[in-house]
Amino acid sequence: MNMANAERLPCFKAYDIRGRVPDELDGKLAYAIGRAFVEVTGARSVAIARDARLSGPELAGRLAAGLSDAGAKVFDLGLAGTEEIYFATAHYELDGGIAVTASHNPEDYNGMKLVTRGARPVSSDSGLDAIEALARGSDWSSRVDRLGETEILDHRDSYCRHLLAQVDLSKLRPLKIVCNAGNGMAGPTVDQLAPQLPFELIRTQWEPDGHFPNGVPNPLLPECRDVTADAVRMHGADLGIAWDGDFDRCFFFDANGRFIEGYYIVGLIAKAMLQRQPGARIIHDPRLTWNTVATVTAAGGDPVVTKTGHAFIKERMRQEDAIYGGEMSAHHYFRDFFYCDSGMLPWLLVTQLMCAENTSLAEMVDDAMAAYPCSGELNFKVQSATDVLDAIRAEYVTPTASVDTTDGLSVDFEHWRFNVRASNTEPLLRLNVESRADAVLMRERTADLSALIQRTGRA
Repeated sequence: MNMANAERLPCFKAYDIRGRVPDELDGKLAYAIGRAFVEVTGARSVAIARDARLSGPELAGRLAAGLSDAGAKVFDLGLAGTEEIYFATAHYELDGGIAVTASHNPEDYNGMKLVTRGARPVSSDSGLDAIEALARGSDWSSRVDRLGETEILDHRDSYCRHLLAQVDLSKLRPLKIVCNAGNGMAGPTVDQLAPQLPFELIRTQWEPDGHFPNGVPNPLLPECRDVTADAVRMHGADLGIAWDGDFDRCFFFDANGRFIEGYYIVGLIAKAMLQRQPGARIIHDPRLTWNTVATVTAAGGDPVVTKTGHAFIKERMRQEDAIYGGEMSAHHYFRDFFYCDSGMLPWLLVTQLMCAENTSLAEMVDDAMAAYPCSGELNFKVQSATDVLDAIRAEYVTPTASVDTTDGLSVDFEHWRFNVRASNTEPLLRLNVESRADAVLMRERTADLSALIQRTGRA
């Protein structure tokens, strides 16, 4: 790619770097990012890792060269998930960490997720824009006098011990669990955890494979769920778990193979965390809220709403000293995991709750799903998000409505509510609707709002 003629590098997003290889992200740019990361952050020790994508070795290698040529010592984790970078950066007290990953994007994509000391995220307002400008505008023909070294970091034992320390292993009992890694990076970590757990694990799509022979590893897509659901039913499993490519998100299926929306999992994990620390604060996003607020309040916790997105959640958790933060999109954040999101702790905590209460996943979520039926997140491509939001305000903001603008537009009525917001990462408008124990009302209001968005969102 030609950086000299680019006004703005398209692979730089609000929270991370993601683009098609080599058109939007290549080895030359990876090298420049490494140089710029050190220049902007002043890092002298940086952990790197890569997921299974075929472009990973070249991009990670050039990234490491850029970091080294800028004078930073590189600690290479090799093939690893994003949260392993979070762990290594914070646990080993390094100055920064970069995961080379495109998570659930198609196989010809790659990207990077960047953090600084303490695993604090680097986003557009905390250094990513400066890194982009420097990477784009410099030729990097010179190197520092004292080059950094590269060291292989064998971190996984310490990482897995840290995960297991967050779980009461004495409460666990034998369960049969279908595990679908989607040919992403979850498999090696689960394999290392397995000997410490009393579970029978049925593994599918297990080996990391950058060709993604079974399709893109994104369980949020309905077409990606059937393999896990069918395996749960075929094996008579107690539940199913599926991860995305870099396993910072995990998704749940009950014993009938039913996909459980991440919204209801937030309530379960909040309950588990409040058993550990009664009265603690729980952070949640504003897209779907009623079940989370009710569950946290009933468990003696303090629910706190904040803007959607990992940078906002992590910052608010630190401000509030919150023990846990949950997003309905299946991102779960833990104070005792350096305020970072983990795709491993959620399934360990949910199974701990199942075992401690001697109940099934379905029994734990059925009441919540009946009490607060939801639409799930619906995405719409629109010409102008502002025009659509103005139309929605004109139609739905009435004297009887409660309005909140923490993130997009949330409107609460007595029996139903909705949130509509522009995506931070894609040209989409996202809609979520829920009701109080009235699935028909929820579906009707979802249809009404969807029609309004489609009608006003056209060119």
